[in-house]
Amino acid sequence: MTESLIWTVVVLVAIGLYLSWTAGRLDRLHTRIDAARAALDAQLLRRASVTQELATSGVLDPAASIVLYEAAHAARQAEEEHREVAESELSTALRAVFGEPAQVEAVKEVPGGEEAASELAAAVRRVPMARRFHNDAVRAARALRRHRTVRWFRLAGHAPFPLAFEMDDEPPVALAARPVS
Repeated sequence: MTESLIWTVVVLVAIGLYLSWTAGRLDRLHTRIDAARAALDAQLLRRASVTQELATSGVLDPAASIVLYEAAHAARQAEEEHREVAESELSTALRAVFGEPAQVEAVKEVPGGEEAASELAAAVRRVPMARRFHNDAVRAARALRRHRTVRWFRLAGHAPFPLAFEMDDEPPVALAARPVS
C-alpha cells in the first residue's frame, strides 16, 4: 500500500513537472513572439519613415515621390487588419521606383542622395529578416500549441493563437545589391 502510494506521488510529481516545463516553454515562445513582433514593427516603421523622407527630399522625380510617399503614408497609418496589405503595397511601390539601377544611381548623384539610398537599402533588407524571425517564433508556438497535452490541460491559458505576418517583402533588386551601412 505504501509503495504504491509513493509511486503514485512520484508519477504525479513527474507529470506536474512536465506540465510546468511545457507551460513555461510556451510562455517563453509567446514572449519571443512579442519581442519579434516589436522588432518587425520597428523595422516596418523605419522602412516607411525612410521612404517618406526620401520621397519628400526632392531627389526623386515628382511622380516617384508621390507614389512612394502615398504608399509609405498608407503603411504607417494602416490599421492592424490591413497592415499586411499596406506593407505589401509599399514593397511594390519601392520595386516600381527602384527597379532599375539607374534610378538608384540618379538618387546617389544628388547631394545627400548617397546616404539616403544607403539608409533605404538597409531598411529594405532588414524587413524580411525581422519578418522571418517573427514567423519562425509563430511556427514554433503553433507546433507546441497543437500538442494534445497543451490543449487538454489548457496550458496556453487565454493567450491568443499566434498569427504569422504575411506580406510581400521582396526588396528592389537595385537596392538589395547595395552594401549594408
